[in-house]
Amino acid sequence: MEMAANKVLELLGSEGEALLNHECKTISKNLLHLPGSDFVERSFGPTNRSPQVLRSLEALYSHGRLGGTGYVSILPVDQGIEHSAGASFAPNPIYFDPENIVKLAVEGGCNAVASTYGVLAASSRKYAHKIPFIVKLNHNEFLSYPNTFNQIEFGSVEEAWNIGATAVGATIYFGSEGSERQIIEVAQAFERAHELGMATILWCYLRNPGFKKDGVDYHTATDISSQATHLGVTIQADIIKQKLPELNGGYPAINFGKTHDKVYSDLTTDNPIDLCRYMVANCFMGRNGLINSGGASTGNGATDLASAVKTAIINKRAGGHGLISGRKAFQKEMSVGVELLNAIQDVYLDDSITIA
Repeated sequence: MEMAANKVLELLGSEGEALLNHECKTISKNLLHLPGSDFVERSFGPTNRSPQVLRSLEALYSHGRLGGTGYVSILPVDQGIEHSAGASFAPNPIYFDPENIVKLAVEGGCNAVASTYGVLAASSRKYAHKIPFIVKLNHNEFLSYPNTFNQIEFGSVEEAWNIGATAVGATIYFGSEGSERQIIEVAQAFERAHELGMATILWCYLRNPGFKKDGVDYHTATDISSQATHLGVTIQADIIKQKLPELNGGYPAINFGKTHDKVYSDLTTDNPIDLCRYMVANCFMGRNGLINSGGASTGNGATDLASAVKTAIINKRAGGHGLISGRKAFQKEMSVGVELLNAIQDVYLDDSITIA
């Protein structure tokens, strides 16, 4: 299936050609645990994950258009809390109704839908057996002023299990004032989720004003953000959700923490695929899947489509496991959102788009 590669060239032109032809000479793909139909058994089979957790992971990796490939396409809609319902759903008000969020994931051929307790509980008896549910445990409620970027628990792991969740998700703002508490709470929640047989996904973000220096924002610098992913897999997140790295050199710039010259000379380059490869390496060399964020919608359908496909190419060629794309999909007519989700999935279904 080479339709996706042709679509890439149509959408991205010479930039797409460069991404498709890039060869990674930093961390070899031969060192990675790469996606495949046997990924759950190969990567998680030898671990401490119970048979129930393995079954949940297999359900997640086996559903939707990407089922059985080792890749995942997830629709995340927790923005009603994280960004406010008005800001999120005003572009298409049908998504104030929680059932339409789940419908979009089903119609879009996603592996799973990730959302809040309330959203998924609203239609759990109708859909929890039709598509894997990922229940988000904590949120930044974004109504306290000033905003403190503080993730707080909205419910229990047991509640997620009771509404039929296949997995739970949680966010940690690494580097924030409350990050140590969040690490402890999420680690305990993930342990309990594994005890109940659910998989675990970490929204792995940086938040600290000190990560901005001389007008440059290093929150998406691969050297710092990849360390956050390394902490995430250490607390046994089965899958890491992280923003696509956009630059490097965060540690030297902010003059904090520890790094090594070889991170910059040997293990990374300025190429976005190489920046993402370093992030995959920090997910235990790909033993735990890295999925990247789709990012905000621009309001322009063609621009959003090109951006989503570009991110998918970078993630796939770096050795990642897929995309988790929300606003670009649900802030449009449902049919257009389905088209965008399918275009992302087509990148992972196209065997001619290989690991760099």
